[in-house]
Amino acid sequence: MGQDDSDFTSGSSGIRRRHSHNNDEDAIEASQNVDDEGQPYNIDATGRRSNSDPNTAAAASAMDQPARAPTGPSPRVRFSEEVERRPSWTNLRKGSTSSDNGKGKGYGLDTEGRSLNTGLSLDTGRSVSGPSILGQGTVRSPGSMKSPGSQKNPKSPLSPRSRARGYSLRSSIFRRNMTDVNEAQESIIEMDDVGPSSGVTARSSPVAPTKKSQDTIVSISPVMALNSEETFDKPSLWDRSTKGAWEKSKEGIKGVSTLPNYQRWIEEKAAHAGFSRKIKGYYNSSRKFILRIQDIPPSKDGRHIDLDASRKKALIDERTGHPYIGNTIRSSRYNVWNFIPRQLFAQFSKLANFYFLIVSTLQMVPSLSTTGTYTTIVPLLFFVSISITKEGIDDLRRYKLDKVENNKEASIMHRYRPTQVDEPSEIEEPLPSAAPVHWAKTKWHDIAVGDVIKLERDEAIPADVVLLNSQGPNGVAYIETMALDGETNLKSKQTAAALSKRCDTTEKIAACSAHFVVEDPNLDLYNFEGRVTVDEETSPLTNNEIIYRGSVLRNTPEAIGMVIYTGEECKIRMNANKNPRIKAPTLQSIVNKVVIIIVLFVVFLAIFNTVAYQVWAHQVEHKSWYISNARVAFFPIFVSFIIMFNTMIPLSLYVSLEIIKLAQMLLLNDIDMYDEATNTPFEARTSTINEELGQVSYIFSDKTGTLTDNTMKFRKISVAGTAWLHDADLTPNEGDQNRLIHKKRSRKSKGKKPLRKKKSFGSQSAPDREPERSNSDIALEETMEIPRTSTSNWQSTARPTKSQPELRSSELIHYIQRKPFTIFARKARLLLLSIALCHTCLPETQEDGTIDFQASSPDELALVRAAQELGYMVIDRDVGTITIEMKPHGADGESVLESYEILDVIEFSSKRKRMSVVVRFPDQRICVICKGADSVIMQLLKLATLANQKVVEIEKRASMRKSLEAQQAIRRKSEQLDQMSIGRPSLSLSLGRPSIGGLRRSSTGGPARNSSVGIIGRTSIGGLGRPSMSGTKLAPIRDEVDTWLRERERDVEITSLDNTADYYTPRPSTHLNNGRPSVASLEARSSIGTEFDDDLVDDALAVDDNAIVERCFQHINDFATEGLRTLLYGYRFLDEEEYVGWKKTYLDATTSLVDRQNKIEQAGELIEFDFELGGATAIEDKLQKGVPEAIDRLRRANIRMWMLTGDKRETAINIGYSCRLIKDYSSVTVLDHEAGHVEQHIAASIVEINKGRIAHSVVVVDGQTLAKIDSEPYVQSLFFELATLADSVVCCRASPSQKASLVKTIRRKVKKSVTLAIGDGANDIAMIQEAHVGIGITGKEGLQAARTSDYSIAQFRFLVKLLLVHGRWNYIRTCKYTVTTFWKEFLFYLTQALYQRWAGYTGTSLYESWSLSMFNTLFTSLPVIFLGVFERDLQPATLIAVPELYTKGQRNGGFNIPLYFGWMFMASSESMVIFFCMLGLFGQALFTQGNDLFAIGDLTFTACIMLINIKIQLIEMHSKSIVVPISLVLSVGGWYLWNIVLSATYHDNVIYNVKSAFFDRFGANPAWWATLFLVVVACVVFELGVTSLRAAFRPSDVDVFQELEQDLQIRKRFEEAAANELQKGWDRGTKRSSAEIQREEEEKRREGEVQDLLNRPRVMEEGRAGAIGTDGGQITKRTTVGEEMEPRKSADIQEMLSRRFGSVRRE
Repeated sequence: MGQDDSDFTSGSSGIRRRHSHNNDEDAIEASQNVDDEGQPYNIDATGRRSNSDPNTAAAASAMDQPARAPTGPSPRVRFSEEVERRPSWTNLRKGSTSSDNGKGKGYGLDTEGRSLNTGLSLDTGRSVSGPSILGQGTVRSPGSMKSPGSQKNPKSPLSPRSRARGYSLRSSIFRRNMTDVNEAQESIIEMDDVGPSSGVTARSSPVAPTKKSQDTIVSISPVMALNSEETFDKPSLWDRSTKGAWEKSKEGIKGVSTLPNYQRWIEEKAAHAGFSRKIKGYYNSSRKFILRIQDIPPSKDGRHIDLDASRKKALIDERTGHPYIGNTIRSSRYNVWNFIPRQLFAQFSKLANFYFLIVSTLQMVPSLSTTGTYTTIVPLLFFVSISITKEGIDDLRRYKLDKVENNKEASIMHRYRPTQVDEPSEIEEPLPSAAPVHWAKTKWHDIAVGDVIKLERDEAIPADVVLLNSQGPNGVAYIETMALDGETNLKSKQTAAALSKRCDTTEKIAACSAHFVVEDPNLDLYNFEGRVTVDEETSPLTNNEIIYRGSVLRNTPEAIGMVIYTGEECKIRMNANKNPRIKAPTLQSIVNKVVIIIVLFVVFLAIFNTVAYQVWAHQVEHKSWYISNARVAFFPIFVSFIIMFNTMIPLSLYVSLEIIKLAQMLLLNDIDMYDEATNTPFEARTSTINEELGQVSYIFSDKTGTLTDNTMKFRKISVAGTAWLHDADLTPNEGDQNRLIHKKRSRKSKGKKPLRKKKSFGSQSAPDREPERSNSDIALEETMEIPRTSTSNWQSTARPTKSQPELRSSELIHYIQRKPFTIFARKARLLLLSIALCHTCLPETQEDGTIDFQASSPDELALVRAAQELGYMVIDRDVGTITIEMKPHGADGESVLESYEILDVIEFSSKRKRMSVVVRFPDQRICVICKGADSVIMQLLKLATLANQKVVEIEKRASMRKSLEAQQAIRRKSEQLDQMSIGRPSLSLSLGRPSIGGLRRSSTGGPARNSSVGIIGRTSIGGLGRPSMSGTKLAPIRDEVDTWLRERERDVEITSLDNTADYYTPRPSTHLNNGRPSVASLEARSSIGTEFDDDLVDDALAVDDNAIVERCFQHINDFATEGLRTLLYGYRFLDEEEYVGWKKTYLDATTSLVDRQNKIEQAGELIEFDFELGGATAIEDKLQKGVPEAIDRLRRANIRMWMLTGDKRETAINIGYSCRLIKDYSSVTVLDHEAGHVEQHIAASIVEINKGRIAHSVVVVDGQTLAKIDSEPYVQSLFFELATLADSVVCCRASPSQKASLVKTIRRKVKKSVTLAIGDGANDIAMIQEAHVGIGITGKEGLQAARTSDYSIAQFRFLVKLLLVHGRWNYIRTCKYTVTTFWKEFLFYLTQALYQRWAGYTGTSLYESWSLSMFNTLFTSLPVIFLGVFERDLQPATLIAVPELYTKGQRNGGFNIPLYFGWMFMASSESMVIFFCMLGLFGQALFTQGNDLFAIGDLTFTACIMLINIKIQLIEMHSKSIVVPISLVLSVGGWYLWNIVLSATYHDNVIYNVKSAFFDRFGANPAWWATLFLVVVACVVFELGVTSLRAAFRPSDVDVFQELEQDLQIRKRFEEAAANELQKGWDRGTKRSSAEIQREEEEKRREGEVQDLLNRPRVMEEGRAGAIGTDGGQITKRTTVGEEMEPRKSADIQEMLSRRFGSVRRE
């Protein structure tokens, strides 16, 4: 691994190989085969760099050992043969040509006549992109992708099979050498058969074709298939043909023309979609015509604006001929004109509503309906009106929020004109400079283009403005753009050069006549083009002079600007989603399909009954005299049947669903999602998409304020070879003391832990013994807590198990104060002084007397505050001096003030990646202090060669560890896939994702056949009884559950090769002598006191440069591994002469009018060299609490997470490591358009991922590269294929519109996916509105995102319970409600259809009309509503501890078409059981009275109601509570009450004989009741039998974990795993956890033991008891008894205490 593989950037991941520094977004250097020290190196067969140095090569070979390619058949390799063969390749390599013989133009020769190495071999068994070790490191960006060099062995098994193939390949590479030598070895990788990339026909291979292989085919094709004669004889033609491709290559995206096979496949696919594109084009044209949408043409040369404070008339937009749009913004979705049309379209786009509209229209036709005229249209309109009203209220709330923002005030400059006596001329005269100027308060919505506004400190910017003047230092205005791009760094804005002197006062601004030309409004936040002309002097306008709306003025007293864009033309509004879509749940699409099926069934049923009626009329009706002339035509009878069966799609389905969702929304208010720090509860703003919270498969998250806490903290420091932890801002987490981890919650005693014996548990033993415990219970006691090998209060989020150094910064300061003259103390003081001096912060004295700082970067602020905490406080900063207050004698000692003269400041830039200050110390010495990225400072050190050597060694050790971790992760993934293949198909939760397949292996497959959870799944679960869960048989299952959970809770980490304790001990001699790390002994040393301070640090280490360099860079590597942002400090003392000579050069550079910035940087390089190593610092970009753990759980739930941020690439990658979005062994693919060949790099990554060689893949792309990709549709399709294959995606420098576009593309392209966007700023609104589910965080960036979101939370970690628990519950509830509603309707109305056979298919209803109308409203609504509101199939602890259960919603496992047909089969079977049993046992019984139409109909009605209530409430509902008896009593009891009332009050006895029937006729008939009982029992037994068979032979995941929850120990294990998310509810709630239940049971048992001991009778020992004759003798005997019993009592108490509390530990 070479030096160029490391990225040493400020705020990046230290010296670890993150991504190639060739891909930096600011400075892209050409990749050459020369390392940073000028040493040549080679390219090996895998595309990696191999050093010619034997030592380095040996190190590299050692690293390669763990990553050998897998043995086995290699994939085939095909090479394109589109280029004509040449007679001899040897002649060409010698430089022979066909037309030119000049040197430098000889083909195969470079300009110096050397032979070019154009050989190529391809090993498809290894990574094409060439990661050094399997699964480790970074797949480098396209610029660093080079084809392998030539091999010594020409007969490689992977080489071409024929000379023609190899010759064609060399020819293609040979041509490319003519274009660019640097591109001579680049190749194209595709996943398709090779074919001609153009019209040239490929030559046939001389090798006879064999049987087609199924292996992956990797084709390497030439970029241009040109004829050889044209290439060599007609160079001008060659130039013309390659001009376009060359221009595109400079842009970085060549398109799929470099991937000919993929291009051909895309074109063939697009050819079939031509018709749909035409239809879509016609639709868009019609839409624009109807809605009168007109595209605004671009202006000729931009927008022209004159600076004129006295302007009265509005400026005219030359594009439209009207005034520029106002500054009003609108985030509401509707206006007065389009609200009703859009809502009607949205409501009736629901297929059921449209169906009901048609049915209700037919129903209102006279003489067609048998169920009433308005029974459908009235409730339909009522329901639709409620939905429309609710949507209108939500949009009205958004309108009010817009109104609040539009009514904010700003100060506008008005310059008054003198009163005109004469008639005003058409041409306005310039005003005199003495004209009065006034600042007027103006509403934001009244601000217009050209207005001059004044901005105060901490004031929001009302529109896009160009800066005219700033009261900040050096005319700089500091702008916070967090709401725009998410960056926490302040941006510095300056006035254009032409305006700086002409607009330095308000009066000059009023009198200035500048002319601005700016570009038309667009989306680009990172580029701006314009110019300003004043007095014939023109200056360019860039982003450096423009301030955008949404920004905030910081650290600047006042600034003045002129408005250039207003309202919806501002950048932030251009990036917003102007027409947000109306969100509808994904489940609705499945419901629509079911509705279509039911509609077709209803039509079929109506047609069948209509035809059957015609047959019956022909055979029976015309022969029956009593129904003569009663024949009905075909259409009326057909419509009547449709109306009769239309309620198979009940309108109550949607009415009740709205009630259910509203109740679900109220139940979302969970105490576990309440943030006490900000007093912010969870808030739901919609109930429409509750169930989609349980189906999320993609999460798009912002970074700043969403994952991070917007604060930087100084955390670690490395000085003189020692590392120190700065934890002054940390306090012990008191909340952890009460956290439910093992038995912490039940411990009431204090002091040392008792010594417990390890016992096995699994069954309840005798009362005098403690229950036996299995290995899992022992593990719960000993290993549930994260092992902390240190006593520090800080823990790395990226590597939580890594031990932290015990040395604290407070001990460092104490040591320096006690021994100030040691070498170590001097170096430490100099580093602390460097931190306090090398910055640009300005101290400010607050009202309370404390000192705070103005800083443009939070990193600098954290460093200066750390220096203040360490005793070097900056109290004043003038133009050229910094005053520092030091306390050399401790915090209580006397303060010392020292003044340091800042001679020069060479500021930080993204290109330099460092900052330097030249300081004159109080002793008049001159020192240059430099801080920056470690990769940059390392090359400027005096010991740079040594540093490079040590870095290679450190990288070698880290690479070996990462390689082993990657291999272990791949092995774990393959084991999980094997377990999934052994288990049932339903357990295949996700390919390559953690699954619960290991819990349920078949009894014949897998080693744990007797302990498989599948045995539980095969027991009776259908309500017929459960096995006892307290026996010893479950002990192996508990162990397996515990092992399974522990494997998934802990990530892969190899610690055996990462023993870095040797580099942290401050006394290496003691460490070596003892032969073991001395870090553990430092805890005692730090607590004993000052007697060990004298030997805390070994001064011999402080003078050992070799050890200091190695230790420092090892510390940096470890800091970066922990997710910290590292900086390296260097210093050098100058003599006066050297400084004076350099100062002249630097002064010339700073005053240069041409290329000033480059000259300043060149001058800085003249003094920035030969630095002494000062030390290193590490800053923590603090994450929100629980973010890494939340991301781990969401990843286990098969949710892929994307991080979309506007921040820099290095910062985004660093945060990715901190929050574990990127793992230490991840393969990071960086796409950079400036490095070029993005499409080839994407294709190579797709190949590697599909081969399964990547343990964890991450794609990193920036906004500019994404824009280039979007410009090529085919490359865009290829990119999204890679993005969906990768585990995570990080998009940096992304604009709000790009964020929304990514979300929209994934939402549309990935079928059956549900997207969730979460953010906290205004720049996140667009993607929140575009996603299926939008969640806003009420963070530090304001409430803009929360106000426009669907749901709002205070912390990212609350997403875990919101999705895994509430989201899954809501999904299961909604699915069960929907399917049970369809089931009960089908069950009920199919009996109507069956009865038509005995009614002559005349449409006669089996049921009485009033009862029929109340079926859904009174008698069956409560069961389904209670099921949809209160159902909880699994406990919250189980769902959080096992996130894999969440995948049920992603797979649509709760409701789908096959599941629907299964329920309909049950409904049809049960309806036939009910009807035919009723008909046979009662309806057609010979000796039964009262079996008329109403009696049999009432019997069927009653059986249906009882079965529906029993099945839904007793069989389907798992979480039974008080609502079950309430539902049964109200529904079933209400039906019988209805019969009583109906029988007593019914008057119309024409068709149904209802009057007194329930009292006198069938109600008094025992046969009626006996038939009802038999029918209901038969259906219930049938239900239980089917359920039991399914659970026995095809148990679901829910069945298994419902059974596991019955065991107290397993439930306790789940609760401990979910303690972080549920602890708050346990603390505040009244419900006890399983641990508390177990504790109380143990306390009761042990209290009984104590009571038994106290109540034990005192029996005298035999032989010592005498006769009790006298009182004296009795007294004597009692005394004797007391003497004998006292030791026995003591022993009993000792035994009792040891059982209760454990034996006393001997110290």
